[in-house]
Amino acid sequence: MKIKGGIFEKEKIIRDNSQHAIEICSVFKCFGNVKAVNGLTFNVEYGEIFGLLGTNGAGKTTTIRMLTTLTKPTEGKLYVAGYSVDKNPVDVKRHIGVVPQQNNLERELTGKENLVLHALLHKMPKNVREQRIEELLSYVGLDDWADKRVQNYSGGMARRLLIARALVHNPPILFLDEPTIGLDPQTRRKIWDLIQLMNRAGVTVMLTTHYIEEAERLCHRVGIVDHGELVALGSPEELKTSLGNYCVEFLNKEGTERHFFPTRQEAYSYSEAYDCDTAIRRTNLEDVFVEVTGREEG
Repeated sequence: MKIKGGIFEKEKIIRDNSQHAIEICSVFKCFGNVKAVNGLTFNVEYGEIFGLLGTNGAGKTTTIRMLTTLTKPTEGKLYVAGYSVDKNPVDVKRHIGVVPQQNNLERELTGKENLVLHALLHKMPKNVREQRIEELLSYVGLDDWADKRVQNYSGGMARRLLIARALVHNPPILFLDEPTIGLDPQTRRKIWDLIQLMNRAGVTVMLTTHYIEEAERLCHRVGIVDHGELVALGSPEELKTSLGNYCVEFLNKEGTERHFFPTRQEAYSYSEAYDCDTAIRRTNLEDVFVEVTGREEG
């Protein structure tokens, strides 16, 4: 993947409106009698990759849709780059890029034409958009496919084009909803590299995922939601430490039983008391997820 050094040179993090990139304040979203989002409150800081974890139906996508002005909250306040999503939706849109879960590219158009269309919607001058589009196509490794129709793209190529499209107008904040869903492991890792490169260049990233490994690999902090409620918040290391650094697991009649301990010695001492095969390993983020939601994911 070729990376042009100047692609993010003009990135300006909008810090004067707010000290937080994203603020979610006691937000509820109801669909009839169902509370899809139930009192969420947390902030995303400038310059971080923040992951929202949860099972299908936990409220992740609904939260993203509210933050990106597509769905109105039933109650509560949301701010992006210091702008109220409710009162200043146009300002919010100028400062964000969005990569949706579903591929909504124009399949009959070429990759380049898709980016041109997005640039026109943002009223970018011709000379600016032409240079920007050329740089972005190179950045996501699609130079040779720029003039080919999107209907001929693989899933991974389409995902990279969606990311390029979201970056056309140079937004400081990027939302990705399940950015690697349905991709093979090699392509998924390429998308991970792309996300980390964008973040190092100054882009704040908020992503939703149900791939635990993805969140543990990419995110500075994660929030775990269950039935619309925030049940855990912190860095992957903080969350693992709060549970216990070492896990002892063994199979009983009902399934796998796990116990967590601060030190390996404590874990070893506990495992010695059992007359069965036990395994001792480092705690991972999936352990935290299972403990706080009661369900496995991935």
